[in-house]
Amino acid sequence: MKKNFLTVAAMSIAAFFAATEIAKAADVTFSGQIRTRWEAAGHNNAGGAAGQTTAGTNAFNDGTDPDDFTASRVRLNANVNVNDSTSAFIQMQSVRTWGAASAGAAGTNAGTGNASATVSDGDATVGLHQAYFTLKNFANLPIAMDAKIGRQEVVLDGHRLFGNTGWTTGAQTHDAVRLTHAHDNMSLNLAYIIAGEDGLTNDPNDSNDLEVYLAHFNYKGVLGGQFSAIYAFVDNGCGAAGVAGAAQACTTANNDLHTIGARQAGQLFGIDYRGEFYYQFGEANATAAALGLATSAAIPEYDRDAYMFGVRVGKTFNNVMFKPGITIWYDYLSGTSDADAANGDFKTFNTLFDTGHKFYGYMDLFLAVGTGSSGGTRGLGLQDFAIKTKLEPMPGWTLKLDAHAFLTAEGVGANSTVSGVPQGAVSGVNQGNNTKSFLGQEFDVTLVHKYNANTNISFGYSTFNGTEAFTSLRNGTTTLAGVANNADAVVGSDSADWAYVQFDVKF
Repeated sequence: MKKNFLTVAAMSIAAFFAATEIAKAADVTFSGQIRTRWEAAGHNNAGGAAGQTTAGTNAFNDGTDPDDFTASRVRLNANVNVNDSTSAFIQMQSVRTWGAASAGAAGTNAGTGNASATVSDGDATVGLHQAYFTLKNFANLPIAMDAKIGRQEVVLDGHRLFGNTGWTTGAQTHDAVRLTHAHDNMSLNLAYIIAGEDGLTNDPNDSNDLEVYLAHFNYKGVLGGQFSAIYAFVDNGCGAAGVAGAAQACTTANNDLHTIGARQAGQLFGIDYRGEFYYQFGEANATAAALGLATSAAIPEYDRDAYMFGVRVGKTFNNVMFKPGITIWYDYLSGTSDADAANGDFKTFNTLFDTGHKFYGYMDLFLAVGTGSSGGTRGLGLQDFAIKTKLEPMPGWTLKLDAHAFLTAEGVGANSTVSGVPQGAVSGVNQGNNTKSFLGQEFDVTLVHKYNANTNISFGYSTFNGTEAFTSLRNGTTTLAGVANNADAVVGSDSADWAYVQFDVKF
């Protein structure tokens, strides 16, 4: 017995020192994040329905109270330099809503079965946010390229078309293979992403899979900044994305999407600027069907012909007290009119995998632009006029005030087939023009305090004042469902507010 004990002890000590030597050789470093955010979201209330529904049908009236909840994100990162040509990165993440007993009990990011009011302390919230390895100078290709393979974030050009949606508690990652070449001021990215996999049993021919092919070029040192060009092909031939149990054959509509465009951003004569343009083509039968635009003998296919452009100019006065700054920008995302649809043209721009929170107001009311869902603008496109200001009232504090004016690109009342809003539902509309395309105004106030080198504390308040066109577009009617007898529930009669406090600790 004593001999066995000594043998086991010797083996354990040897294993410990061997693991230590391997760890030293591999050069492992750890980091992490704990982020906790309390929110009171008046625009997320679904009017008594279970769970949280973003921009619910009854959110913009006095008949419901704000949804009050706290969510947290915990990350632990391991960065491993295996040798001169191989490295790896693993990021564990746990996302949960405080007090939630199950994923469906309190809406999104609820965790699973670990609320203090439940009898079980089981917790299955931890998963992999990122896990990839990098091979330098992969396969000795004629052009030296590093290969990054695995689950990873893809962030390009300020999050415009590909971003990590970092504001959301869970954030966004992709299962991808990326080849990167960097030389002097130039970089080239080639990527293949599997965005939806339906599996061998249901889809042996991969008809229902959703795949993305990406090429991105960037060159620094142009006009005081950098120039980027991008091509992205979303291969969604069946219009389905990893739908479990879907038919083995391609039975739904084609939904292929090609995006090509360019972006230039930098600083000239002390002025910050950005200009970008993107064009989309392909087929849109599945997205059009979501708007009720079915194919027929007269219109066998809906062809994509969409575009967007954005411009921004700004100035920060670093030599002035409080270092004030002001930025003016305008974004235009094309939309589909009834006349376009009648000709088989689909002109609604799709923002792909963007971080919409960064662009279209912090209340996230227009994240689904281009998908045909009521959470966006139902295919009518979007215009965003914005003025953003900031100042530093004292060291370590930054105060920001943003004002947005949102409009559709095509009028709500003038395009009842696409919008789903019955003719005459929006009062005072001249049905022949776009006079009722104004959706509302949003004001965002943010105060950020750098508490120390590792901790930021943020405070925010936003309000959205919607118009009759906005709420009619979201509900397809002039009254809000379920509260027709509420005197304050007439469409366009009220606004929604949102506030939050966030602690972000990184180590």
